[in-house]
Amino acid sequence: MEVEARDIPIHLDMIGQTLGSVDIPIRARVDGVLEEIHFLEGREVEKDQLLYVIDPRPFESKVVEVEGHLAEARTRLAKADSDLQRIRPLAEMDAVSKQDLDAAVAQFEAAEGGLKAAEAQLEQARIQLGYTRISAPVDGLIGITKAKVGEYVGRSPNPVVLNVVSQTDPIRVRFSINEREYLRFSRKFSHEVRDARTRQAENGGGLILILSDGSMHDHLGEIISFDAAIDPATGTLTLEADFPNPERIVLPGQFARVRGTIEERTDAIAVPQRAVIETQGIFQIVVVGEDNTVDLRRVEMGPRIEGEWIVESGLRDGERIALEGLQRLRPGMTVVPKTGEAAPRS
Repeated sequence: MEVEARDIPIHLDMIGQTLGSVDIPIRARVDGVLEEIHFLEGREVEKDQLLYVIDPRPFESKVVEVEGHLAEARTRLAKADSDLQRIRPLAEMDAVSKQDLDAAVAQFEAAEGGLKAAEAQLEQARIQLGYTRISAPVDGLIGITKAKVGEYVGRSPNPVVLNVVSQTDPIRVRFSINEREYLRFSRKFSHEVRDARTRQAENGGGLILILSDGSMHDHLGEIISFDAAIDPATGTLTLEADFPNPERIVLPGQFARVRGTIEERTDAIAVPQRAVIETQGIFQIVVVGEDNTVDLRRVEMGPRIEGEWIVESGLRDGERIALEGLQRLRPGMTVVPKTGEAAPRS
């Protein structure tokens, strides 16, 4: 084949897994029998939409009980206030002892504290009653319920997490890169890695999402978060990127590749990897001259890109190289060249 200089982007591919940009577990915050389900599994739900109802009767009775305690506390406070109002003028006239006045003041203050405690208990009982109606915390996609109507929920070993609501637009991809890749990646996306808040204004994204079937997602993504340090156990850094997903094509839990262009080589020469002979770290390419004689030329190789290998030096634009029969060719040999396929073998 005749090599040709061209502009070649250098990609860095990273394996990741998709998840919702927000994944919120739906928990039963009180225990009881699940009475109602108000959604279709695997469908969109809206924020504050009712999802589950747990039997409210035990909590309603608790509210009534605490309301009775509150009424008693108010009665005690009213009596303590009346006693204090009666004793205070008598104490000023020395008709009763100071000790009686102090006792009346103490009873009044204790009644005030009892009323506040009863009011707090009523508020707590009403909060517990409110927990029997579980609503969607955000707009998103809800999954398959972990409990059915009639099951007792909210206390281990019964289901506590009933479901998960995920925001899938944008879809988030979590991936890891090793230390060497991080250095290359951060030089290109340094502003995104340093400050996620300004990444859109500075770069506008640029990451490509490649799905498991090899197709590319229609929308570019951007880095939104990352670990503070490289994990010493694995030698990798975890990053997360968001990709717009208005059609809801990508779902949480899928495996995907994130591709970032870290360099653009201009007038670069790339050859099929099968055209390179490697011997103890020395790279050679069989060059066929204009007179069809063979020359075994030493070259310096660069990055590999999708079946091709960039030649850093030792090969010029327009030269012809051999793709087949490399082991049989010797320097100075004359050949009858035939045009071959540049694509790498499968």
